[in-house]
Amino acid sequence: MALESINPTTGETLETFDEWPPDRTRETLSGVNAAWLDWRYTSFSQRSDSMRRAAQVLRRNKDEFARIMALEMGKPIAGGRAEIEKCAWVCDYYAENAEAMLADEPAKSDGARAYAAFRPLGTILAVMPWNFPFWQVFRFAAPALMAGNAAALKHASNVPRCALAIEEIFRQAGFPENVFRALLIGSGQVEKVIENETVKAVTLTGSDRAGRTVAAKAGEMLKKTVLELGGSDPFIVLADADLEESAKTGAKARCLNSGQSCIAAKRFIVEAAIYDAWLDRFRTAMSKLVVGDPLDERTQIGPQAREDLMRELHRQVETSVAMGAKVLLGGKPMERQGYFYPPTILTDLSPGMPACDEELFGPVASVFKVRDEKEAVEVANATPFGLGASVWTRNSSKGEAIAARIEAGAVFINGIVKSDPRLPFGGVKISGYGRELSCYGIKEFVNIQTVWVK
Repeated sequence: MALESINPTTGETLETFDEWPPDRTRETLSGVNAAWLDWRYTSFSQRSDSMRRAAQVLRRNKDEFARIMALEMGKPIAGGRAEIEKCAWVCDYYAENAEAMLADEPAKSDGARAYAAFRPLGTILAVMPWNFPFWQVFRFAAPALMAGNAAALKHASNVPRCALAIEEIFRQAGFPENVFRALLIGSGQVEKVIENETVKAVTLTGSDRAGRTVAAKAGEMLKKTVLELGGSDPFIVLADADLEESAKTGAKARCLNSGQSCIAAKRFIVEAAIYDAWLDRFRTAMSKLVVGDPLDERTQIGPQAREDLMRELHRQVETSVAMGAKVLLGGKPMERQGYFYPPTILTDLSPGMPACDEELFGPVASVFKVRDEKEAVEVANATPFGLGASVWTRNSSKGEAIAARIEAGAVFINGIVKSDPRLPFGGVKISGYGRELSCYGIKEFVNIQTVWVK
């Protein structure tokens, strides 16, 4: 099997990489484990110095890395630079805070002294997606490495150049050789990697189907997992919301990263009293978004990352329309070279339609009219997913009360759902379990060791 880097703007194959044979994968994992045996005993100061240098490498080369993302998965160049800056931020954040987060915690007991200590586990396998090819990796790697673990990355098969670039960043930052390695393997080797005795835990960001497969194998091997899976985030607009701001932000929230984000707003749930006025503003905002070459600074929406993904998105739209949905904007692939899908709005939706029940991973917005706040919450929760949600109202106290009733890992009131190194990130239901980022994320992959002293 070959790992192909294909430019989604043109369909051109940029590079082809031969998949590693299993023996090379095993040898690399052995090297990672050997590096960890020393890395786990390094001081927080030493780890912090290396992590801060990684942030410097990222910032120094952000134009280059943004270009790699634009060419390999179609990310608009401005969004690529922002992604690299965020990666540098998470490196600096954990360089600054990891030691305090993992400080021994005293506990009362019948001994003279007792405390909980946080020890590294070993090699953590990260199975990562293509949509934020640098950020998804760094939000795992920064806390994992600062906790004293080593990392093996199985990146998405369509972004091998991103994977190798990330490995080189850690090398240039002065991390010991093999503490972080990218494995050039396909999904067929993942289960064997999980079985490898040097791998102590697994984190995956991806589809719920991939999550079930990885969790099943890890469970068989009694290895911990953290899963961040798909989302079908509700965007609730109450009658007292700022219509202009919520509509403009809603368009941005739906089409961020060309609509290819787990935490993108996907289901827009609008109170009947303001439905028509809000929908008119939302349609205007969506229609003004600039679709084009991701290397063009003006572009806001690039191509979909792969042709099969664009075709699947269109199948979901067509099936929904055949079942009675109405197309208010867009609705079919653009007639141009590359895998471009325009900003699209669907209305008149009902359960059973893909646009109602499934995750639409592209710039397609599903809009629902509801009678009141009660029905808004019911529609918001009527999904197997539970990653993020947002509520729009001029009454923040009302927004917080509604947040308490929403089944999601994060609820943002009058703001776009986003990840932030300072805040825990993750979902419930089939959106996964465990948390990344903040103090909670760094403690996912440690041995919480009780120490009792007489």
